[in-house]
Amino acid sequence: MIQKNIHPYERIARVVIGLGVASLAFWGPANLWFLFGLVPVATGLMGWCPPYSLLGINTCKLGQGHKTE
Repeated sequence: MIQKNIHPYERIARVVIGLGVASLAFWGPANLWFLFGLVPVATGLMGWCPPYSLLGINTCKLGQGHKTE
């Protein structure tokens, strides 16, 4: 099973930005650049980014600092 390595807020941003880029297929120039929008949508929905895995990056735990007593 693939371990998630993308923070939930980052996942939302990836999906929104990816859908914005993919929407170019409907109202933008007639070319295939909109396909690049599918990559962030896919990684956002899966919660796993292959380059992050290769580089050892995991943003899931960002913002979960140590609690002080």
